[in-house]
Amino acid sequence: MSSAPLESSVSPVPSRAALAAFDGGGPAAGHLSERLLRVQDAVLDRRSAERADASFLSSVLRLPGTVAVLFSQRRAAHSGDRLTFLPARDLPAEWLSGLVVYLGRLPSERTTPWAAPGADVVLVVLPEPVEPVAAVMSEPAGEGAALLPEDTHWAGFRESGPGLDLIEAAILLEATAIANWHETHPRCPRCGAPTAVVHSGWVRQCREDGSEHFPRTDPAIIVTVVGPDGRLLLGTGARMRANMFSTLAGFVEPGESLEQAVAREVGEEVGVRVSDCQYLGSQPWPFPASLMLGFTARTEDTAAQADGEEVLRARWFTREELQSANLSGEITLPSRLSISRALIEHWFGGPIAEPAREGK
Repeated sequence: MSSAPLESSVSPVPSRAALAAFDGGGPAAGHLSERLLRVQDAVLDRRSAERADASFLSSVLRLPGTVAVLFSQRRAAHSGDRLTFLPARDLPAEWLSGLVVYLGRLPSERTTPWAAPGADVVLVVLPEPVEPVAAVMSEPAGEGAALLPEDTHWAGFRESGPGLDLIEAAILLEATAIANWHETHPRCPRCGAPTAVVHSGWVRQCREDGSEHFPRTDPAIIVTVVGPDGRLLLGTGARMRANMFSTLAGFVEPGESLEQAVAREVGEEVGVRVSDCQYLGSQPWPFPASLMLGFTARTEDTAAQADGEEVLRARWFTREELQSANLSGEITLPSRLSISRALIEHWFGGPIAEPAREGK
């Protein structure tokens, strides 16, 4: 069995991005969809052809409008509930001696509070911690710490992503994915020699044999299973919170089509046979380097049995049951940042109401 890293973060209230990335409108249950998940425009122009030039990154770093996202120990710098963006040309040389990756250019018509329209965005992975942070960094503050806002804190995509707006969430996701790849691929897979970072951070080249190595993405299916009576089948993964229910998912194996992966994973995890499935949309998920390919599938089975390993519980829901259980706190659902929630709300026909926050 090859299981994918099911999204396990829960936002008690809708994120500001909410359904901006995914349109929750859907067809009647039990029918394959005539409507896919909404296609969201890319936040950044990655300038793939230009970034291959050896002098491209250094020239971008000198531009007055270029801003940098900072990473240290797999976490990004935040100020309050926003990502921290600093002018790249103000960063100390020590910060730029580590990994620097070109992320892309903002559209000329897009306005943000932290960068001018058309500004370039880079990722800077700090070679050493900049400031001490409880449970994250214990070293003394390093050079450049004064550049950070006083309320700076460090958080990963799982912790802060649901609270970010769509633009910042997309930038943090891209930065996390490429930083994870660099951290796990310092050497050539052919000969084991160290590799050098080229193409503005998007390729690693072997210092011995000259071979080039590119970031990899592992395809994983994620699927809503709808029974003959229109109910939705959800499961609790082994690494989820005890009361969370989510869609089923798993990695695609070599020599397997996406549809075959859907049928195999659903059969392995909950013992259900699917008769039809349809692709709806996708989402990158950088833990460690997945591309979640969303499907809806139909089954004539009415009983499901969790395998007890990857999935601990399996449960069928009507729309009324799902809404009631979520509002009462009996169950929790994945964050609206995730494609899992988008697929569930696609079946549901719109946004699922969340419990009111305490004090509201």
